Amino acid sequence: MLFLKFALLVCFIAISTNSNAQTLGFGCLGFVGGYAGFTYQQYNPKGLNEYINSFNLNNADSLSSPMSKFGQAQGYRFGINFFRANVKGFILTTKGFYQSVTENNQTQINSYAGASTIINQIQLTNWGLGIDLGTIITGALSWKVIDAALIYTNASYTNTTNSPGPTSVIYKYNSENPSIGYSVGTGFILDVIENYISLEGTAGYSAFSIGKMKSVDGTELAVSENSKVSMKNFISNGGFNAAIQLNFGFPL
Repeated sequence: MLFLKFALLVCFIAISTNSNAQTLGFGCLGFVGGYAGFTYQQYNPKGLNEYINSFNLNNADSLSSPMSKFGQAQGYRFGINFFRANVKGFILTTKGFYQSVTENNQTQINSYAGASTIINQIQLTNWGLGIDLGTIITGALSWKVIDAALIYTNASYTNTTNSPGPTSVIYKYNSENPSIGYSVGTGFILDVIENYISLEGTAGYSAFSIGKMKSVDGTELAVSENSKVSMKNFISNGGFNAAIQLNFGFPL
């Protein structure tokens, strides 16, 4: 419901500003804008990292090296700039985006049957609606004073064990409930070809959390290998994030 209200707010601002804009680029009066780029996300998977601590302790004698903790993911983002308007010297943009970031860690565990490779992967997917407000510094360079978005986050966790022979054992868990959080940051926009191509960079903070994780058969991810207690804090919070993207404007 909060995500829907924010979406309606973005649409209202787009309509209101559209009717009063002095100049418009990447927008509904001649241009539609799209963008794609690279993104980096820090986060705090408290529950999973406690699981990994327990795993490393229980298997210390047979691990080639301890499994690393999680907390830094990388991936891609693409989206749409619904419009970008110059309103009394300030540049106002409304946008929507999809983002997917992943992080992988692995180790080897030795047994009488040979060495097995254990791979853990986290994938975070986000849908977002946002607004940024900026000002022109020079003819080609703009400062995004504030970049804010409401984000809708899902997570998946995959544990794969590759043992000697052709068989792999895979356990996959998905977030029981999505997280509705937010991101806030600042950045710069450099025009390459005015109104058509620009390079944009943003840095800020994302807040979100993921509680329980479940497999397709309803099994909940436990707090440790040998426990039946469900993990309730898979990701306790987000963290620093950064993105660099290329914006494209297309005439309607």
